[in-house]
Amino acid sequence: MLPRLTRASAPLTQEVDVLDEHGQPQRVAIPAERDLTLYVDKRELVTLMTLGAHPEWLVLGYLRNQRLVRSVDEVESVTVDWEVSSAAVKTRAGIDRIEERTARRIVTTGCGQGSVFGALMDEVTALRLPPAVLGQQALYGILEAIRHQESTYKSAGSVHGCALFRGSEMLLFVEDVGRHNAIDTIAGWMWMQGLVSQDAAPDEPLVFYTTGRLTSEMVIKSAQMGVAIVVSRSGMTQMGHEVAQQLGLCTVGRALNRRFLCYTGADRLRWQPQPG
Repeated sequence: MLPRLTRASAPLTQEVDVLDEHGQPQRVAIPAERDLTLYVDKRELVTLMTLGAHPEWLVLGYLRNQRLVRSVDEVESVTVDWEVSSAAVKTRAGIDRIEERTARRIVTTGCGQGSVFGALMDEVTALRLPPAVLGQQALYGILEAIRHQESTYKSAGSVHGCALFRGSEMLLFVEDVGRHNAIDTIAGWMWMQGLVSQDAAPDEPLVFYTTGRLTSEMVIKSAQMGVAIVVSRSGMTQMGHEVAQQLGLCTVGRALNRRFLCYTGADRLRWQPQPG
C-alpha cells in the first residue's frame, strides 16, 4: 500500500531588486531556498535545505537513499507543512534501531551540505547493479533533451538539475539547491511509481543525469536506486571514481553537446563514434 502524501509544493523563485554593472536597477528572479525539518514518528531526524518543488518525494527518497526504510510500503504518510517548515513521516511499524543507525553522520561535498549516515558507507560493497547498456547515440539524445529542457536554472541560476531517463526518453526532471536533494526526489518518485531498474530492458536502461559533479554520494545513491549509468555535465571526484569502479557503474562526465569522457564502466556503453 502506497503512503498518503500531501502536495505542498512552493514557489521556486522570488523576484529581488539588483543593480547591474552600470548601476542601473533591475528586477531579477533568484531561486527560493527553504529549510524543511524532517520528523520520523515524531523524532527529529534532519533539516534539509530545498527549493520545495516536490517535498514529499524528497522525503521518501531521502529515507530510501539513507537505507532507513527498505520499502515504500513501510511508510504510512508524509505530511509537509510549509507554515512550520516541517515534514512529518509516520511509519507503519517504526524504524528499527533508528538512534543507532543515525548516530554517525558524514557531511559530504554536496551543494547545500549533503550528508549520509555512516553505516550507509559501510554497505556499498553489497550493492548489485542490473545489466545495462547505453548506445552512444542514445547518450547524445539525453544531452539534447537536457539542452532543450525548460528550467529554473535558465531563468534564475544557482540550482542543480537532475533527470531520470529510460534510454533517451526523459521520465522526470527535478531541480533543487543541492544535487543530493534532486536525486533523492527522483528516488522518492521512483518508489511511488513502482519503477524498478531491474525491470528495464538492458538496451533501454534507466540513466541518471545530473548537472553537478559525480561525488561518492551521487554514485552511491544512483547505485542504491539500481541505476547503473550516470551522466554529468561536470567532472568526477577521486572517491566517486573509486566507488564507481568498485560497483561496476558507468560514469560519463564533461558531457556537453557531442563531447564526453567515460570515467568508469566503459563496457556499459555501446560505442558508435561518428567519423571525425
